[in-house]
Amino acid sequence: MASDQQEQAPGQTRPIALGIDAGGTQTRWALATQDEQILASGTAAGLTALQTDTVEGIEALREIFAGLAATAGSHGQVGSIRAGITGFGGDAHTLPDMLADSFGLEDNCISVSNDIEIAYLDIFKPGTGYLIYAGTGSIAAYIDAEGKFHRAGGRGYLLDDAGGGFWIAREAMRKLWRAEDEYPDHWKESDMARRLFKLIGGNDWNISRDFIYHRSRGDIGKLALAVAAAANSDPVAMEILQSAGKELARLGMAMCTRFGNKPIALSGRVQELHPAIVESLRTHLPPEISLRQSTCQAHFSAARLAARQLKNRP
Repeated sequence: MASDQQEQAPGQTRPIALGIDAGGTQTRWALATQDEQILASGTAAGLTALQTDTVEGIEALREIFAGLAATAGSHGQVGSIRAGITGFGGDAHTLPDMLADSFGLEDNCISVSNDIEIAYLDIFKPGTGYLIYAGTGSIAAYIDAEGKFHRAGGRGYLLDDAGGGFWIAREAMRKLWRAEDEYPDHWKESDMARRLFKLIGGNDWNISRDFIYHRSRGDIGKLALAVAAAANSDPVAMEILQSAGKELARLGMAMCTRFGNKPIALSGRVQELHPAIVESLRTHLPPEISLRQSTCQAHFSAARLAARQLKNRP
C-alpha cells in the first residue's frame, strides 16, 4: 500500500476515520481525525463491486481490505469508514460485511455507496449541478435537493461507459485490427498502433487477444495513455479522443434534459489525457451551460464524511 503523507501525531489514541474511493484502476484512501483533519493518504490496487460475483474476486477484495486495515492501523484505531466503490448498487451486504470483518467494526460504523456519490458531494451541494465523471468508465450524476441520486450512463463496459478510459482503449484496438484486416501491416504506419503494441508486448493477434480478454478492465483502460500520446500525430487517435468528448457531453445533456440546465463539472483522469477531450466536450454543450474541470479528491471527502459519522455517534 502506497502512502502519500503521514501526519499522525505520536500517541494518537482517539478513533480515526477512513475514507475510501475505489475504482477499477486504483483505490485511493485517506485517514482523518474527528475534527476532519487529514492524517494520511495513499493508494492501493483498484477494485470494483463486481468482484463479489466470483470466488477469485472476493479473495482479491479480502487481500486489499486486509492491506488497508494494516496500513490504517499503523496510524491509529479506525472507528468509522465511508467507502465509495465503483459498481456498488446498494443491493448487497457483501462489501460492508467484508470491511467490517477486516477492520473489526460493527456494521453501523461503515457506510458504502457507489464512488460517484462521494465524488459529487466533493464538488457540488445537492441540487446545484451535474457531475460528469470519466475514469476507467463514465457516468453523469446528480443529487437533488432532497438527497436522491440520479444517474446517466455508468452502465459498465459491456453496455456503454462511452468516453471513459476503457472505451477509448477498446475503440483504439478495434480500429487498429479493422485496419489490419484490410491492410496487413498497416500498424507500421500508425503511431497509435505502434504505441499500443509496445504497451501490450507485440503486434501478433494472439498477444492482443490475451491482453484484451484476460487482463483487468483497469489494465486495458491504461491503453488510453497510448492513444492520447499519439493524438497529435495520428488522426485516428485524435478522432477517438474527440468522440470521447462528444460522448461525455451526451451524458451531461441527458441530465439537462431531465432536470433543467445547471452547471456541469468534469472530473476523473480522462480529462488529463489530452486537451482534445475537454475541447470536444465544450463544443458539444450549448454555450449557456457552464463547464468547469475539477480535480476530485473524493478520498479526502469520504474521510471527512466518515469523521462526521464518528463525531455524531452516540
